[in-house]
Amino acid sequence: MNIDAIRAAEQRLEGHVRRTPLLSSPNIDAIAGRRVLIKAECLQHTGSFKYRGALSAISALDAHARKRGIIAYSSGNHAQGIALAARQFGAPAVIIMPQDAPRTKIENTKLLGAEIVLYDRVAGEDRDAIGAALSAERDLTLIKPFDNPQVIAGQGTAGLEIAAQATALGVDTAEVIVCCGGGGFASGIALALEADAPGYRVRPAEPADFDDMARSLVAGERLSNAKTSGSICDAIISPTPGVLTFPILQKLAGPGIVVTDDEALHAMALAFAHLKVVAEPGGAVALASALFHASEIDGDTVIVTISGGNVDAEVFQMALRQYGDLL
Repeated sequence: MNIDAIRAAEQRLEGHVRRTPLLSSPNIDAIAGRRVLIKAECLQHTGSFKYRGALSAISALDAHARKRGIIAYSSGNHAQGIALAARQFGAPAVIIMPQDAPRTKIENTKLLGAEIVLYDRVAGEDRDAIGAALSAERDLTLIKPFDNPQVIAGQGTAGLEIAAQATALGVDTAEVIVCCGGGGFASGIALALEADAPGYRVRPAEPADFDDMARSLVAGERLSNAKTSGSICDAIISPTPGVLTFPILQKLAGPGIVVTDDEALHAMALAFAHLKVVAEPGGAVALASALFHASEIDGDTVIVTISGGNVDAEVFQMALRQYGDLL
């Protein structure tokens, strides 16, 4: 993985992905106690940054591989990104999804034309084993959600945009807090910033009890989570950091930041009130870090991602009910 791969992905994605805005709000700044710039990837096609990586990976395949078909596993955002990108290339897509994934993500993936295979992660079913078996049986190309060089490269294009947008605003140094599961988004952005904005430093943000990246960075080795479910931040629950992504973040990232589910819900409500955007819980953890963990952040300016906006209505309503009186 290097900056050349990200720039090549940027060329392939041109005219397809949205150049999402870098938002701000004086009210958000006041709560955080510093300037906060928000990269709103919740406004990307399919509602998350995952479309960047999916389109990058599928566009890099040869025509025969695309014709045979794509297989992927995801709790929902990578699923939708793969489903849309595959449809745009006329490629069949099979998506392995946990049966407890948010209903809106399952239904939206179906609407995009993908075949859905559900598995029970709570009971310990192994998505890797299911994916390997189906891939061999049907001769499908597996595109993993983060441990794939072209996925990382495509997601890194958001980092190129952050560097250009924030530099144009006069930002020379900043902590860039990125919502983190397996680390594809964070590592791609870190590589892009190393080249185009070396004064910026990535900080991964994760939910409590699923902070495998933060703990791994401290330990100097890949550690796993004790659980595979149990947080509303479903989009960024991964069992362990990626084989490809961890060394990148070990070299380029600062310490991780860990937020609670309640802090993620509060950040969702604040994003809706002051930015007029919809964030899902996992997509709001970076904003929650800036708002509620200010003592862990250096500098006068912080840049955060809102990485996804695919939230079930019930969860979004819960966020507004729980924190509406505090807005």
